[in-house]
Amino acid sequence: MPEALEVSMVASVAGILEEGRISRTRPFRSPHHSASMAALTGGGLRVKPGEVSLAHLGVLFLDELPEFQRPVLDSLRQPLETGVVDVARANAHVTFPARVQLVAAMNPCRCGHLGDPALGCSRAPRCAADYQSKVSGPLLDRIDLHVEVDPVSAADLALPPPAEGSAQVAQRVAAARAVQTARMAGTGKRSNAELDGDLLEAHATPDEPGRKLLMQAAEAMRLSARGYTRMLRVARTIADLSGSDGVGRIHVAEALSYRRVAPRS
Repeated sequence: MPEALEVSMVASVAGILEEGRISRTRPFRSPHHSASMAALTGGGLRVKPGEVSLAHLGVLFLDELPEFQRPVLDSLRQPLETGVVDVARANAHVTFPARVQLVAAMNPCRCGHLGDPALGCSRAPRCAADYQSKVSGPLLDRIDLHVEVDPVSAADLALPPPAEGSAQVAQRVAAARAVQTARMAGTGKRSNAELDGDLLEAHATPDEPGRKLLMQAAEAMRLSARGYTRMLRVARTIADLSGSDGVGRIHVAEALSYRRVAPRS
């Protein structure tokens, strides 16, 4: 109920609360890549919350990520780090909640055919480097999981469904979230994504083999302090999904496999 009230209050301030009723559905926002900074983070003459706040406690989905204006994307860096967005105007200074799960999608290059020998463009790999550089390193550093997906062919669509369906995955996720809720009881935190300080050390410190692997990777991948902390949180979540009480080397290894070395910019 407290989360439903938070979501509903943001919607009410934005004037989109349906019939004045409390919303019991987590928000999903998918703004077009032409969205302005004010549309994404909030603003206007009478300051209203932007998409990142309208997605509070839900999902903010950014499709075609490099097509957004770079300053617009970089305006998300502070909300993603702190869970709030501060909108300062001459006539008002307003703080909106903005704790979201950011999901983004992008092609490897503008034409989308990088690595395809039949359709690859003549500008590769420069084409891909130019396109991907539109997303800054500090923003990439705040994205915990980087997953490359191969193109799906028509033949793939005819294959039988996977052994584990969405319902089974949802059950595993719900079980992991229940473990996290119990772990955070009395702390004011909701999930592993909010672990920091003593809580992070108490619950996400890996065993000795895991610690050694993480330290080696931190040096080889030049992980920032932020990246190091986020890897611990991801490893803790992977351990929860597998039903493990502690964080082991296998959990650290999987967390690192999702990490992309962000360009320094």
